[in-house]
Amino acid sequence: MNEETAMASSGNPAFADNEIMLQCDGLTRIYREGPQDVTVLDALELEVRAGERVAVVGSSGSGKTTLLNLLGGLDHPSAGHVRIAGQSLSEMGEAALGSFRNRHIGFVYQFHHLLAEFSALENVAMPLLVRGQKRQEAQEKARDILSKVGMAERCEHKPGELSGGERQRVAIARALVTDPSLVLMDEPTGNLDQTTAGNILSLMDSLAARSACAFIIVTHDTGLAAHQDRVMRLDQGRLSED
Repeated sequence: MNEETAMASSGNPAFADNEIMLQCDGLTRIYREGPQDVTVLDALELEVRAGERVAVVGSSGSGKTTLLNLLGGLDHPSAGHVRIAGQSLSEMGEAALGSFRNRHIGFVYQFHHLLAEFSALENVAMPLLVRGQKRQEAQEKARDILSKVGMAERCEHKPGELSGGERQRVAIARALVTDPSLVLMDEPTGNLDQTTAGNILSLMDSLAARSACAFIIVTHDTGLAAHQDRVMRLDQGRLSED
């Protein structure tokens, strides 16, 4: 095992409140469209502390999804750096980056991306199994988090047997089951009713307080944004306090 893989495979460290969990320096993403370069993110700067919840709002096409992809290591910046839990994503190889994401980053997309052939329980347990946890332990933890998002009675159902809101709850459970350092959410409550959305917010509050997990939430929901510690606006490639 090389040094970068060992680093990414280690357990999550304990983070103190107010410690920097995410740091972006000069984060830039430029796409080529025909003969022109289009700058989507322009030397963006951002710090998010452990236990902090930050909402990012902006018009359609402002680069919010691009930002999430860069923060999660799913895309590479044209310039600048992203550090999570004190580690630079750009310094990791692909194998180490995949292991790091499994241990430190939770994703919730607009579309659930659940595996159709597996039950809700199996989908949520999957990141723990990939990590090497025993099946029984992984499924016990998955069952517990599914219960917290109101899916205790639907654990054995496959995604095709669930409603859109139920699938989103399973996706949220999958993102939180690993006790990540950072959770990235793209319109996480868009398909949920008001009561369920409230339960998800309470679960996020609990996780942020208990484990110092940081959240970055891209949303058009003003109520969801207002619930967070800070609201940032992405406009013309730059972030500013809303």
